[in-house]
Amino acid sequence: MKNGLYIIATPIGNLEDISSRAIKTLKDCDIIICENPKHSLKLLSKLDIKKKLISLHDYNEEIVIKKIKDDLKLKKLSLISDAGSPLISDPGYKLVRFCNKNNIYVTVIPGPSSVTSALQISSIPINKFTFHGFAPKTKNGVEDFISTIKQSTSTSVFFISSHKILLFLELFSKKLKNRKIAVCKELTKINERVFVGSSIEVYNEFRQSSKNSLGEFVVVVEEKISDRKKTQYELSPDIINIINKLLEKFTLTDTVEIVHKIGKIGKKEIYKKALDIKNEK
Repeated sequence: MKNGLYIIATPIGNLEDISSRAIKTLKDCDIIICENPKHSLKLLSKLDIKKKLISLHDYNEEIVIKKIKDDLKLKKLSLISDAGSPLISDPGYKLVRFCNKNNIYVTVIPGPSSVTSALQISSIPINKFTFHGFAPKTKNGVEDFISTIKQSTSTSVFFISSHKILLFLELFSKKLKNRKIAVCKELTKINERVFVGSSIEVYNEFRQSSKNSLGEFVVVVEEKISDRKKTQYELSPDIINIINKLLEKFTLTDTVEIVHKIGKIGKKEIYKKALDIKNEK
């Protein structure tokens, strides 16, 4: 191992998710930089790792950098967060920036991340997404945040506290009743649960028990569907009725051609609907 900084992902819940490379690096390093030493000791004790621990927070990051600047050049230091991948809504940005500016070796040992885990399990398209960090704590802040998500043209993913999750779902269900949402609770833990559906469906299910609000949450929200996309996927009842009648007398291909000329609608959308209707008969 080279001297420098090793950014290491640790489990977000299930301790067995840590990689063999992460374990080896933690064992071989000289110093471990972490958020909460008491919290990190639970994982390190399980791995039988005893190292010098330095606590790093947003408010003391510059102080810590001054304290360890010589160690970064002469020793091997690991950076971990309380859970998941460091720097994702956690301290460490200034430390990495310092290393890069001073030509200090930096590398990453990738692994668990609640952000990617939530996106993967959400059943919402994730080819393009925006990570918003933590949702605001005040009601006014939550309302403004919802307005931002409402207009987002990419899937939104963010963290939210157990104290604000129910308020968020209530306000969100009022403003965007049909927007698809996934509320991921306690990912990789024993009480893991994912609530998926329209915002009103998820809110109604979620509020059935106060226990649903306990734990840690990652929320994924579907992007805003533009008017153009709506016309692509939503045919009017009149057009659907015409397709039904035409299929009684014409072939699928002829029906698509006729409706395309009548309604000036894309053949792909007509074909999909016509095929669904034909298969139902």
